[in-house]
Amino acid sequence: MPRYKLTVDYDGRPFVGWQRQANGPSVQAVIERAVTAFSGETVTIGGAGRTDAGVHATGQVAHLDLEKDWPAATVLGALNFHCQPDPVAILDCEKMHEGFDARFSAIRRHYRYRIVNRLAPLTHDLGLAWHVKKPLDAEAMHGAAQVFVGHHDFTTFRHSRCQAKSPWKTLEAFSVRREGESLIAECSSRSFLHNQVRSMVGTLRLVGEGRWGAEDVARALAARDREACGPVAPPDGLYLTRVDYRPAEEDAALLAAYRAGLSGADPATAAGEAEGEEASGD
Repeated sequence: MPRYKLTVDYDGRPFVGWQRQANGPSVQAVIERAVTAFSGETVTIGGAGRTDAGVHATGQVAHLDLEKDWPAATVLGALNFHCQPDPVAILDCEKMHEGFDARFSAIRRHYRYRIVNRLAPLTHDLGLAWHVKKPLDAEAMHGAAQVFVGHHDFTTFRHSRCQAKSPWKTLEAFSVRREGESLIAECSSRSFLHNQVRSMVGTLRLVGEGRWGAEDVARALAARDREACGPVAPPDGLYLTRVDYRPAEEDAALLAAYRAGLSGADPATAAGEAEGEEASGD
């Protein structure tokens, strides 16, 4: 049974999130319906991160198993045809090695948050960025963002309904820069807690407005108390931009060890916890 890796781009505004849910349309359901439409197969696809309602992606990754060995180019074209008119596009499709899993083979996820910082209301960017009228100091926000870098207990910056087993995460990088009237915040980690990125960005807004300093952010982090978090940023400006993966030989080794009975855990457990940002819907 061939496995395909899909790189997915979508506008999150019409959806309840990536994950299929009973209360509204999801990105996962759109792609699964497209698979059925062209192949006749009923499938469940796996995603690298379960983005929340209204959150976008320019580099989400999913895996798909099909009974028939279709050329990757055929799968790509057929899915893009049948996903229409929903705002979901398959940017790339490739056949993958045995053992690849969009979620558990991932070693790093990259998110971008965009703020439009101007007095005038949004037009083209409505629903695609966070509109903040008060002038923001991008340099101060970048400096304060470094408080988050490293291995920390992010209890303050996780949703109360977060399903992750532990609040401890390792943030590898967090930058904030100004590009004209936009502020771009980018962060990278193996995995994120539910609402973590939006909680951190909302807190950094207080720094940008001069109401908080880096020391206030550090105190909030150390408090390990959701009440210490600043206002959570809306989903509009959040994008899953890229997912990095282990080399194929590492996936093969994990799978071989599991099959040989040398590992007491399944390959997903051996790969480590890999929960995406916005791990469950709001």
